[in-house]
Amino acid sequence: MGKKNRHIGTSFDSFLKTEGIYEEVTAAAIKRTIALRIEEEMTSQNISKSEMARRMKTSASQLGRLLDPEHDKVQLDTLCKAASAVGKALEISLV
Repeated sequence: MGKKNRHIGTSFDSFLKTEGIYEEVTAAAIKRTIALRIEEEMTSQNISKSEMARRMKTSASQLGRLLDPEHDKVQLDTLCKAASAVGKALEISLV
């Protein structure tokens, strides 16, 4: 009989915490979700990447990093500028 999996019956959050990666995974998921929402807004409002970069007063490469789901190190002010550029606000809360 094989080794019993100690994670069976626990939540995914519990598993991530046990592995010591909960905060890292959560931060990456939040960034990916925000980037996806910004990209969806750009598409629905027919905003090109060059126009978006202009509205944010940033470079195309900075915008590219923001929209890249693999790049999870983005500054809060950049996210706020992006939200504003598509007519939205960024809300953050502690729960």
